[in-house]
Amino acid sequence: MFLYQKISTATKKIFQNHCKIEKMENNKSINSGFAGSPKRYLIPEKIKTITSDFDYIKIWKFFFLKGIEIYGKKFKFYEEDTDIILKLITWFLKDDKNAKTLSMDLEKGILLVGPVGCGKTSLMNLMRFILPLDQRHRLQSCRDISFEFSRDGYTVIHRYSKGSFSVSKFEPITYCFDDLGLESEMQHYGNSCKIMSEILYSRYDFFHSFGMQTHLTTNLNSTEIEKIYGLRLRSRMREIFNLLAFPADKRK
Repeated sequence: MFLYQKISTATKKIFQNHCKIEKMENNKSINSGFAGSPKRYLIPEKIKTITSDFDYIKIWKFFFLKGIEIYGKKFKFYEEDTDIILKLITWFLKDDKNAKTLSMDLEKGILLVGPVGCGKTSLMNLMRFILPLDQRHRLQSCRDISFEFSRDGYTVIHRYSKGSFSVSKFEPITYCFDDLGLESEMQHYGNSCKIMSEILYSRYDFFHSFGMQTHLTTNLNSTEIEKIYGLRLRSRMREIFNLLAFPADKRK
């Protein structure tokens, strides 16, 4: 059995105990961020009409305010991003009912695709706060991983695959690998390696063996992914990811 049923129950408790929306809304420093931009805080109609055990209106407000807290007063949700944000929230809440409506598989991870500056990394970072501390995914730059390979060699593949289990519970650790395609093909003592390909192949195997989930953000489209990483990996990615894509002309 995968972990999403346990996470869903724990997530409900977090919002019951810690999601103090009213207190945050009354904070003057936060509310000052709304000045002159009242539409930034409007709840989309699609969010208002969701029937669920979860309060999506409250959760939407929570993320909006958390975004201001982390990224500053200019943070905002764009109306045209509603569908993507809704799917992300649904996945991280492990809302099985809404996931079926949105054709999402809660056992698969998230592949978030979009051009530079559309907010992929920010959204994946925000989604961490919907989960209990010990269930939050770890954000790791693909570029940094390539530098790790240059320094540490092939042990890096083990670090993010076979070594990616909780010591105390032996449960798989979820990673979000940020900016797939930005990594360089580094060398370690003269040996080169497409490090992200190897890590994803290994995590694919552990997905089927242990339910290990992986998230990715990337600027690459499917054709570019196939060109860089090969048809075989692109095919594997279909099995382990829900694809969420921003429009190609997405503004910064």
